[in-house]
Amino acid sequence: MYKALAIAGDHGLDLVEVSPNASPPVCKIMDFGRFKYEETKKMQEAKKKQSSFQVKEIKLRPKTGEHDLNTKVGHIRKFLTRKDKVKVTCMFRGREITLSQKGKELLQEISIKVEDLGTVEQYPKFEGRTMTMVIAPK
Repeated sequence: MYKALAIAGDHGLDLVEVSPNASPPVCKIMDFGRFKYEETKKMQEAKKKQSSFQVKEIKLRPKTGEHDLNTKVGHIRKFLTRKDKVKVTCMFRGREITLSQKGKELLQEISIKVEDLGTVEQYPKFEGRTMTMVIAPK
């Protein structure tokens, strides 16, 4: 080990322990500063290529009109083209809970209107007084 340390010192390099648990321990002679620099560059490059997305939420009610529904579908289409997931929520207030079938039909209608851009990741399901559906971009 002392011999390797002396050789590394003569060449102006560092002795780096690669695998300390091995028997005998494995060491490498290298420029440690340059190694760390290249490692951070690789991490930055990998981070650049990594794709990220957000989950956008669109809220509607079972009595939402046709024009308002088309506007919301336009927003959903815009989010899907930006590669964001969309969570469509149909909220029921008071006695509207009896219109749960109407809410389900609304969500299915939305999924049909945007099926060219996205696929339904989570089909409509009830959570308390809300019905939710998640659409992911293709």
